[in-house]
Amino acid sequence: MLLKELLKDHEVILASGSPRRHRFMEQLEIPFKSDVRPINEVFPTHLKGEAITAYLAKLKAEAFDDLAARQILITSDTIVYLNEKAMGKPQDHAEAVQMISALSGKKHEVISSVCFTTKNDQKTISFTTEVTFRQLERDEIEHYVATYKPFDKAGGYAIQEWIGLVGITSITGSYFNVVGMPTHLVYTTLKEMLSQ
Repeated sequence: MLLKELLKDHEVILASGSPRRHRFMEQLEIPFKSDVRPINEVFPTHLKGEAITAYLAKLKAEAFDDLAARQILITSDTIVYLNEKAMGKPQDHAEAVQMISALSGKKHEVISSVCFTTKNDQKTISFTTEVTFRQLERDEIEHYVATYKPFDKAGGYAIQEWIGLVGITSITGSYFNVVGMPTHLVYTTLKEMLSQ
C-alpha cells in the first residue's frame, strides 16, 4: 500500500523550517504541517559521528510534549563531518570560507538522523553519505560564499548549488541525504511504523 494511503488517519508534523526538507516531504507525497520550536542545539562533546545527529534529532523532539494520538512528529539533524569533527552552520562569510577551504581536496561525510516520535513510541534512523571535493581555488570559494550566502547550511555549502556542480567529484550514498534528508529511509520507516 502507498504511504499516503496509510497516513489517511494520521497527522505528520515536520519540525523543520528548511525549505529543502519541506520540498522533499511534498515530493514524497507525505501531507504534513510545519511546527518549529526553539531548542538549544548543543550536544555532549564526547559524542562522535551519527551519535551527534541522533542526539540532536531526539533533543528537538523533546520540545513536543503535547502530541496527540495519531500524530507523528519528524525531527532531524544533519552535520558535515571531517576529521572526527562536526561542522555546523557558518556564522559569517569568513567562517563559511574557512569551512569550504577545509573540505577542499578532501573526502568528508554528511550524516543525517531522523527521529520519528508518537505519543507512545520513538524511533531514530541515521544515514551517512561520503562526498569528495576537488581542490578548489580561493577565488572560487570566495565567489560561492559571496554569491550564494550559505549561512543556513551545515559545512557552509549546498551540493545542489554552484559549488557542488563545479567542485564535487564523487558521492557514495544518497544524494538527497546531502541536500538534507535521507528520503528513502523516511518513506520506508513511516511505512514500517504504520504497518505494524
